[in-house]
Amino acid sequence: MSIDSVDDARSEAIEHLEQFGLSAYAARTFVALTTIDSGTAAEISEISDVPRTRVYDAVDELEERGLVDVQQSSPKQFWAVSAETAERTFEQEVSHRTDRLNSALNALGPPQQKHEQQGVWTVDGQPAVTDRILEFVRGADDEIVYMTVEDLLTDDVIDALAAATDRGVTIHLGGISSDVQALIREDVPGAELFDSMWLWSDTPAGRLLMVDGEQTLVSVLVNGKDASPSDPRSEKAIWGAGETNSLVVVLRALFAWRLEHDEVDD
Repeated sequence: MSIDSVDDARSEAIEHLEQFGLSAYAARTFVALTTIDSGTAAEISEISDVPRTRVYDAVDELEERGLVDVQQSSPKQFWAVSAETAERTFEQEVSHRTDRLNSALNALGPPQQKHEQQGVWTVDGQPAVTDRILEFVRGADDEIVYMTVEDLLTDDVIDALAAATDRGVTIHLGGISSDVQALIREDVPGAELFDSMWLWSDTPAGRLLMVDGEQTLVSVLVNGKDASPSDPRSEKAIWGAGETNSLVVVLRALFAWRLEHDEVDD
């Protein structure tokens, strides 16, 4: 998204700083300090709309986060770290919190639970569907069967498929053109390519995935075959898990027939 003015940039910076956990006053104070070399509480208050008495509280908050240095002069002077340093600081905080969250969640139970799922589960939005695809592919032990619209065969999915082949997982990939097949043979040399049962790009279908014969996912482009994959609301999916799950049983039979038919044709 483009930023058309200084006011827009200031407002967006404040909004994102608040999303990283800063108070409104601290966010405004930091943004104000980035526009000057250094400043006193009075100077910061004048350009930030933060009451002078609250600037000190805001600076204390920023100093605790490593975002502001203080000069013990009279009056005190305050200096903000660079945008690059602030970015690294927040990246480290996010990484640390993510690691702590992962440890806490894993402590609650096994990190991967492959158990029977009654019925099917829905996923809405392309980013969420891709996350589920990546989760299943990264957890594969033996076999992956994957059919997809080419525009949804993104770099992160290709990387996950390549990593799976490195683990010794057998990969069957279908629904892509000869040009893309050539690319796949370079990036995922272990993949076995097969022809789809229909011209995949002429349908509103999105992706079909089966992992280890126990996890399946089916998605569609809800706006039709011309839906833009960049639209985060354009894709919906259902998935199921377990050897006797109804969706798994149907797709396992479908893929088994397709792959056997493809071998006979060869």
